[in-house]
Amino acid sequence: MLSTGALRAHLLAARLAGPVATSREKSLRSYRLFAARDPRVTLGLHPDRAWGEGDLLRLMADRCGVSADPGHVSGPDVIDPERTLAALDAFAERLASAARRRAPVLLGTGHPHRLLGFYAGLADALSAAGCTVLTPAQGRCVDITTRFGVRTYHLDYVRGVALVREPGVRGPGSDTGAHTHSPLPVRAVLERLAETREVLPELVIGDHGWVCGAGQLGIEAIGPADTDDPALFVGEAEGRVSVAVPVDDGVRAEYYRPLVRYVLNRAHLSW
Repeated sequence: MLSTGALRAHLLAARLAGPVATSREKSLRSYRLFAARDPRVTLGLHPDRAWGEGDLLRLMADRCGVSADPGHVSGPDVIDPERTLAALDAFAERLASAARRRAPVLLGTGHPHRLLGFYAGLADALSAAGCTVLTPAQGRCVDITTRFGVRTYHLDYVRGVALVREPGVRGPGSDTGAHTHSPLPVRAVLERLAETREVLPELVIGDHGWVCGAGQLGIEAIGPADTDDPALFVGEAEGRVSVAVPVDDGVRAEYYRPLVRYVLNRAHLSW
């Protein structure tokens, strides 16, 4: 079993926490855009209250451990590993609860190049515990606005994890996909389930728009978030996101494997 101390050391060594690659400038820009309700950073969340830049900075200092000093405007941002560990424990509790109920679950990522393996490990364990890992709307088209204009993507699943890919880039089932923050993929999946009167997920596990889009629709949602992803932490503060785990979401894919082992051990699920 991976100990808390060993995982803390790994978080710092891999720069998943501590000083991270996400810059302070990028984080502050995201807070400004979120305060202006820019959909590129609200990720499908519609907050109940107004969140100014100062409010967001204080929230992120509380939830992630970033500096609360508005005069600190450059350099690498920082995630407190103790906050990451506490959130991973809460994340594991939600996994354990879903496993006990054999709840239907949906997993999806907008970071397939980095986080696909993390979610696939969770999907394998939850499936082995008796949970139905949902894979609806395979191949459905989703039109997403990007900086290059509106582009059409196709929904696909790899080892039970939803992602989107551009048509013709790779065949179905290949392990790469497009990077997206959009909530439209999860909406398309849930819409398909409603159309076919199939069971809805009781838990959504993912990042970016997968978590915020599901949480906004009243479905329990959990997932990791970087210092420039205030939407998940706002969602958590307002009760729409159950757990947001502060962690750098852009390091090498293999660095997330110890996190999978840790949460599955904490949830008493096999790995």
